[in-house]
Amino acid sequence: MAKNMLKAPASGKTRPAGRSAPAAPPAPFDEPEAHGAALDRYDVAILGELQRDARLTNAELAARIGLSAAPTWRRVRWLEEQGFITGYRAEIDRRKIGLGVLAFVRVDAERNNAEATQALEDAIRALPEVIACHYISGAGTFELHVVARDLDAFSRWSMGTLFKLPYVKDLHTSFSLGEVKAGAALPLAHLRGAR
Repeated sequence: MAKNMLKAPASGKTRPAGRSAPAAPPAPFDEPEAHGAALDRYDVAILGELQRDARLTNAELAARIGLSAAPTWRRVRWLEEQGFITGYRAEIDRRKIGLGVLAFVRVDAERNNAEATQALEDAIRALPEVIACHYISGAGTFELHVVARDLDAFSRWSMGTLFKLPYVKDLHTSFSLGEVKAGAALPLAHLRGAR
């Protein structure tokens, strides 16, 4: 996944394009006590706001959550460092760029060999047409979300690539007939009780 990131001043960390850090990094004596391991209400508010609009400037984000710019910047940096925020990206309408087909492909793999399953996982990870892949329970090993220009392109790709993946036993494909909901923000209501 490509990330459009800029360097934050004097931090060595990357920042999303369109967002600005405070004019100068906080002075060492201005650092608050260490952030606890748990998220607090400001952290939850930051996660909610950045899911809605990751292009907010630090000043805009601070105003929305009710903190000044410096502690807001430190909190965003901490959320990035702790892995709560894993990246920033633009959401693109796949149809506008000519990817009209979204297919769900269940892959049944040879499970009796961990090495074989790992080889298949590595092969799937390398395919740009596969935009998501999950291990699944029940029938099948993987569930792939695959995009293609049209049904003919998907068919050619399936025959030329998907059927040739290592250790595949069987494939079952269904197609999206229309998106009801996609790219939604993660729910945060269960975190609202944060201190």
